[in-house]
Amino acid sequence: MKKIITILSFAVGLTSLVGCSDYLDSDYLFDERMSIEDVFSNRDYTNRWLARGYFYLSNGYLQDVCSKRDYPFNFADDMYYGDGGYDKWKSGQYDESGVNNSSSGIWKNAYLGIRQVAIFLNNIDKNKEFTEEEITDFKGQAHFLRAYYYWLMLRAFGPVPIIPDEGVDYTKEYDELAYPRNSYDECVDYITSELLKAAGQLPLQRSVQEVLRPTRGAALALRAKILLYAASPLFNGKAPEVVSSALVNKDGKRLLPETYDESKWAKAAAAAKDVMDLNIYGIHVAYFNSNAGDIAYPATIAPPHDDEFSDQSWPNGWKNIDPFQSYREMFDGSIIVSQNEELIFTRGDNQSRESVDIMVVHQLPRNGAGGYGSQGMTQKQCDAYYMNDGTNCPGMNDVYKEFDGYKGRYDSRPRAEGYVKEKELVDYPELGPLGVGVSKQYVRREPRFYASVGYNGSTWHLLNALNDNTHDEQKNIQVFYYRGGSNGYANSSYWLRTGIGIKKYVHPNDISYTQKNSYDVTRIEHKADPAIRYAEILLIYAEALNELTGSYEIPSWDGNKMHSVKRDIAEMKKGIRPVRIRAGLPDYDKVKGHETAYDNPDEFRTMLKRERQIEFFAEGHRYWDLRRWLDAPVEETVPVYGCNMLASKDMADQFHTPVMCTSLPTIFAEKMWLCPIAHTELKHNVNLVQNPGWTNPE
Repeated sequence: MKKIITILSFAVGLTSLVGCSDYLDSDYLFDERMSIEDVFSNRDYTNRWLARGYFYLSNGYLQDVCSKRDYPFNFADDMYYGDGGYDKWKSGQYDESGVNNSSSGIWKNAYLGIRQVAIFLNNIDKNKEFTEEEITDFKGQAHFLRAYYYWLMLRAFGPVPIIPDEGVDYTKEYDELAYPRNSYDECVDYITSELLKAAGQLPLQRSVQEVLRPTRGAALALRAKILLYAASPLFNGKAPEVVSSALVNKDGKRLLPETYDESKWAKAAAAAKDVMDLNIYGIHVAYFNSNAGDIAYPATIAPPHDDEFSDQSWPNGWKNIDPFQSYREMFDGSIIVSQNEELIFTRGDNQSRESVDIMVVHQLPRNGAGGYGSQGMTQKQCDAYYMNDGTNCPGMNDVYKEFDGYKGRYDSRPRAEGYVKEKELVDYPELGPLGVGVSKQYVRREPRFYASVGYNGSTWHLLNALNDNTHDEQKNIQVFYYRGGSNGYANSSYWLRTGIGIKKYVHPNDISYTQKNSYDVTRIEHKADPAIRYAEILLIYAEALNELTGSYEIPSWDGNKMHSVKRDIAEMKKGIRPVRIRAGLPDYDKVKGHETAYDNPDEFRTMLKRERQIEFFAEGHRYWDLRRWLDAPVEETVPVYGCNMLASKDMADQFHTPVMCTSLPTIFAEKMWLCPIAHTELKHNVNLVQNPGWTNPE
């Protein structure tokens, strides 16, 4: 009986901390009278207990990438959902529960996951049916999961209470169980220490059957990500006064650091180098296919000639790779997880009801593809993509040139005019054979543009289309968004407010159910979410190095060597070049107008931020990046622009002239720096303080 109390004591403490007792379905797998000895003396039950530790990762509130219903952080100034959730979120019209109870959902489910793996770690050694090697691996997985749950909370709420590893004593008084928030640095230290434990216990690689479980690389990569955030301005002594002054515990303890510490950037760079030095990950590329030529799988279009990269094979150049397909198939389900050398950690099937597959349904056009046609891209994001020679697109951000914060970040040249004619298709092979009528604003752009942007007149392949007694569907259709057209403005929720769609994650086969109103994913290729991929590690390395003015000696994760870390251009290029080469783009210093990018930390920082905006579009980074950089008050308040959706086809010029999208509100207030802590949690924990801008319960 005493061992049952071991579980319940932790549960009672957690109830006091996080809220109602109905969170604690502690016997969801086992008979209520089963003791802890029974659970951890049985191989199957122990495995199921750990499996439950993974289960919470599939909760909609704890996703990194998914559709809109539970997780409102997958869009910022880059994309939107026109059919619900966006307006309320972007205009700040939500309370302390968040949107769709997202705040309480994150808090509750993360702590339940933490509790699950804590009990596992405290009892796994009792099971004699596993080998020592198996138990070591299990412990590594549990330490990783505990760190991941804390990380999801830290990202959303800032500092949170760290629960004692051994659980809590239910015999203590209520006030003794009400844990205050730890400081941000204390949270980082604890989480990264958990990841170091995990890295020492996890294997370097997994079999195909276990590919969704974390590896040493996953633990080290998550550590690098957390240290990057800790080095960033919001959490490194540069937070706005309204934020830092509000984050103070009731005993006067400040939760954010008061002074800037440059060495945190060095630690982040060294952590990224730890992952790079494993030498088991790489940037995924699709190699040149001389037999290609299908409309959905076009022959490789060579980028404009570059003296350094055009004549060299990967990884030193793009001579033998297909930049477009390399980027597209990273996300569209073409390659399985075990064959994707860039994926460091993915949830795989541990996704919520609003999975990446459902997100694709919102991207697919209404008519012809059976989707909702309501998830779109802002003009700002569309403009961010480079031309195919690495230069800016004419007119980039021109609508923002009068706004503070956009100096040097807009192109004053007029936007391209005219539309592609039949005889001109040979000049614009990137559009494919169905490019007639496409605005010349969308030609000769970089390959990531065509893998991500559903521009007006783009081709949707829909190769799983059926033409039988119950289906009348077509493959390879050109979709326009002019008013009066089948996919244009509609008197409903389902239309693109900006007239710019999204293709990232869309496989050439993908089509929803065109014969009914509800969605269908049976003909959509399943996609694994890119929770952590190697391109992120490379860009973390480059970003962190850029911020250094001194030289630092940082021990490697296992203490076997020292990293000498400083702002070294050659090292920064190791982070930038693979990402750029895969995209078929020259390095920054080889592009007209950016020759000094590596020499000037401010210019490089601007370029790096744009690289992340493009490379990680729709991967759940942008929302958090804008906050950690302190850029959200600018980027999230400027108006959203897009095409003029009230213009018909005979008003094509007006359609392609950017206009303000009044249906997509923008605002940034003090309360938007961090997510609110729900009133239910504050009521159950008298020592818990609220985030800035939010209220306390009466």
